[in-house]
Amino acid sequence: MSEARGLAASLARFVLVGLANTGVGFAVIAGLQLGLGADPRLANAVGYGAGFLLGFSLNRRFVFAEASATPWTLARYGLAIAAAFALNQAVLAVMLPVLGAGHFQALASQGAAVACGTLAFFALCRTWVFRASPVVLKPAGR
Repeated sequence: MSEARGLAASLARFVLVGLANTGVGFAVIAGLQLGLGADPRLANAVGYGAGFLLGFSLNRRFVFAEASATPWTLARYGLAIAAAFALNQAVLAVMLPVLGAGHFQALASQGAAVACGTLAFFALCRTWVFRASPVVLKPAGR
């Protein structure tokens, strides 16, 4: 039962980090796209880039409790980001012509792309990036 609680806590922390990272990325996307009139694909790429180091640090320390990271951990994280970004861009490419190119339609396309990319990234982090050092939670007071 303790192992299940540890997994649930890890998943909850990952969701919190993902929400924070997604929020920051989406704010950058919206600011660039709506505020500066940037192309949706460029705004999306910059939003992804803005969250890279923040997400790595929070996932490594807060979610998976790694005291230090190896170059391989960072490389796997980068590859997972790249794969999630590729999926994100594919969804965006499909959704933009479906929903239209107006500002709010494009933001709806961005939302679909962000959701798909975030789910893929969660799966990759859980099964591949940080798998070498799973979280072991100790009960309080012991």
